Amino acid sequence: MEKIETYRFTVEPFHVDFTGHLFLGVLGNHLLNAAGRHSHNRGWGIDQLNEAHYTWVLSRLSIELTETPAQYEHVEVETWVESVMKLFTERNFLIRNADDGRVYGYARSIWAMIDTTTRQPSNLLEVKNGDILQYALTAEEKPCPIAKHGRIRLPAGAQPVRTVHTYYSDVDINGHINSVKYIEHILDLFPRRQFEQQRIRRFEIAYKIESYMGDELTLYCEPGADGSQIEIRKHVGSPEKPAGESIVLAKVIWE
Repeated sequence: MEKIETYRFTVEPFHVDFTGHLFLGVLGNHLLNAAGRHSHNRGWGIDQLNEAHYTWVLSRLSIELTETPAQYEHVEVETWVESVMKLFTERNFLIRNADDGRVYGYARSIWAMIDTTTRQPSNLLEVKNGDILQYALTAEEKPCPIAKHGRIRLPAGAQPVRTVHTYYSDVDINGHINSVKYIEHILDLFPRRQFEQQRIRRFEIAYKIESYMGDELTLYCEPGADGSQIEIRKHVGSPEKPAGESIVLAKVIWE
């Protein structure tokens, strides 16, 4: 079986913002759909893993775009596995126009497999006898030219800028808050004029721990010379952690 798979979609009018370009969260969904299809077709889909009490969780995602797909454009997402380690696997994406071939950008992601009973990480090399290794491509075989995930750290003294509550529509099949919901909450922090005058060149997000329906999330945002840094914390009601527990870190670079 081929190690690279292509997933195609059309940018529908209800998936674009007021500039006529694809919401980054919707693009994130398409990347995850491509990853899911690639995994399923090789016996590593969530539905197949659930039978053995495992599932995938997204740990890191970085998207870098030179252009954002526009309404009615046809888009192709190529995806492949770059490396497999004991506790993590790296998956990359190429995003291009399906009609003329121009490249919109690339994405990198890191995934972990957890035991659905204990919610603890599982050894990828022991699941299915390490069968996943045969689907990996080296960086030399299939390059992904964007930088790997950087370190994100909010400056000391950052102040909360918004609190959001989580509900039914925030939860995914794994029972925790959907990865893309965090992206939407983060981008909602920025004013309309920023999206009108600039575009997102790079978006990075790191998922640290899970949150669940009913959790109260507090967002912190600090602008900087190399982009805005964001942290999401969940209120845990503990006197030992009055500021909440850090669950997500992100960085948005505009141009």
